[in-house]
Amino acid sequence: MSLPTVSRLLRSALRTPLVPVANVASKPAKHNITAGEQAIALTVMFVTIMGPSSWILAHLEDYKKKQ
Repeated sequence: MSLPTVSRLLRSALRTPLVPVANVASKPAKHNITAGEQAIALTVMFVTIMGPSSWILAHLEDYKKKQ
């Protein structure tokens, strides 16, 4: 490749790409969530994730036994 071709490739690679701007508008929330509702949601998420893994870990010795 000739030097001008290489320099053109480098210039095009270093040029900053045009990124479209997102139309983001900040507005107040439509529905306010109370602290109680947040606590219930976090508890449900915690139990959903930790419940099955806790059960498996608690019964790990039972799963190791070969009968």
